[in-house]
Amino acid sequence: MSVEVGTVVPNVTLKYCVYEADAAPNACGIPQPLNTHSAFKGKKVVLFAVPGAFTPTCSNTHLPDFLSKYEELKSKGVDLIVCLAANDAFVMNAWGKSQNVQDKILMVSDGNLEFTQPLGLTQDSRKFTMGERTKRFALIIDDLKVTYVGVESEPGVGPSGVEAILAEL
Repeated sequence: MSVEVGTVVPNVTLKYCVYEADAAPNACGIPQPLNTHSAFKGKKVVLFAVPGAFTPTCSNTHLPDFLSKYEELKSKGVDLIVCLAANDAFVMNAWGKSQNVQDKILMVSDGNLEFTQPLGLTQDSRKFTMGERTKRFALIIDDLKVTYVGVESEPGVGPSGVEAILAEL
């Protein structure tokens, strides 16, 4: 299957660490479950995926751009912003802390690619010794249905970036 406008997102349970302002800066408690259908039902969600936490384009452009446009996204009716990667929840939590995401963006692990694989949004990154990962992409999801798909075909950030998302909202 390949994701397209109108696709209902997979009903899977992913993991994330709850943001706690007073938590130790270098630790995450027990990763919590995030069921996509429960969390996204009745909401407008912007979900963007990156090949890897702490990698250059992801850390220098993709995540920071979404964070800097947080208020603008919220003003356009976005209920939830999700950053997704194949990294585990502990790495996603540490990356979010390093980027000062706080509770603005949910840093979610799709470590087993249970969300991205059914959508046809994985890539073979073995040449980078990273195994199978998510492609760089973004979705706008409205009440579980995809209303926008932006998948990168070249290095860098274009259709998966915050400016493309804002133009579609």
